[in-house]
Amino acid sequence: MMKTIRVSEKGQISIPQSVRAILGIEQGDELVLLQVDGKILLEKVERTEIGLKDSFKDILKFSELSLKGVWDNKEDEIWNQYLK
Repeated sequence: MMKTIRVSEKGQISIPQSVRAILGIEQGDELVLLQVDGKILLEKVERTEIGLKDSFKDILKFSELSLKGVWDNKEDEIWNQYLK
């Protein structure tokens, strides 16, 4: 879908109702604005969070496995009694 919009004197834009309806954007929703290769992309915060989690899940898993030896040691177990 392609729509033409104008930027107001204050630098504001209005997202057309038809686009908001398709994307499920409602009043009060938070959007992330990305500037990529001379383009502006808008996305709901929830979708960005999901995308980031998916992008980094392999890195997170590898990091947890790599650091397990550092985190799981007898010296650090003493803190468990204070954290309860």
